[in-house]
Amino acid sequence: MNIVYASNDNYARHLGVSMCSLFESSKKEKNITVYILSVNLGQESRDRLNQIGEAYGRNIHYIEAGDLNSRFSHQVDTGRFDISTLGRLFIGKLLPENVKRLIYLDCDTVVVRSLAYVWKQNLEDCIIGAVPEPTIYKQVKEELGLSAEDTYYNAGVLLIDLQAWRQENAESKLLQLYAEKNGKLFANDQDLINGGLKGRIKTLMPACNFFTNYRYFHYWDLVRQSPAYRQIPKEEFMKAKAHPVVIHYMGDERPWKAGNWNHYRLAYEKFLRQTPWKGYPKEEGARAYMAAYHIMDYLTFLCPPIRQVISKIYLKKAMKKYG
Repeated sequence: MNIVYASNDNYARHLGVSMCSLFESSKKEKNITVYILSVNLGQESRDRLNQIGEAYGRNIHYIEAGDLNSRFSHQVDTGRFDISTLGRLFIGKLLPENVKRLIYLDCDTVVVRSLAYVWKQNLEDCIIGAVPEPTIYKQVKEELGLSAEDTYYNAGVLLIDLQAWRQENAESKLLQLYAEKNGKLFANDQDLINGGLKGRIKTLMPACNFFTNYRYFHYWDLVRQSPAYRQIPKEEFMKAKAHPVVIHYMGDERPWKAGNWNHYRLAYEKFLRQTPWKGYPKEEGARAYMAAYHIMDYLTFLCPPIRQVISKIYLKKAMKKYG
């Protein structure tokens, strides 16, 4: 099983937590190889990550992605996201030729059940497998040429047929689309994957990549926001809430921020204690915002339209930058 992360020093601690959870939850798996696409990942961070790998007898390989800006023929504006996430666009060239299939994980994920469940999914004739994100703004979909009926996918967890990716020149297609968009998209490479690989993405069940804020959404409300979400059976959505395979701390309620009340924060804290970052203090300065965000979560459950109003206000501010 080949697992790929992309990180710099700022995300090394979260990568360590995710990687520890991966190894702990997949003890029965004989072969797990981790590839880290490094964007100037320092030696201290590497030493700590190596300690985790050694504790579980797992192999970790670092691949220096270098200056990602230099890999584009145009300027890129990643907005609120770190440029290291763009490293996955170049997996076909960066990873060894003998790697034919992989699971890509964002650093803000925690694996609580064996990834064998994800690894064994049949991609059929698709290049990648991903979990739908029905709450994406319709303006984002329109910018990518996606209709209301088209599925938009989250790229935090990807099952990738790397052989097909290479054969079909997926990288070139995505980079061409990025150039057409002048290196400026709301969700960067996630948008590129949705726009450039439309029709070649296999839908995975939400347990493969469960977004923590979706705990407070009703299934019917997600279907209302994106009719394509009907392809996810309600029982699969409910199962993912209770028994996810991968927890994805998507949104602002991050477990490493002081004052957060994220329902799934205990999983992050549990694995943090098993890493060389044990005892690392939480980030201060947003306690009031964390409380307000959690109140919004409950309002989402009690009255879904309230969150829609708040989201529209946020979107209006965010989209000014992207035209």
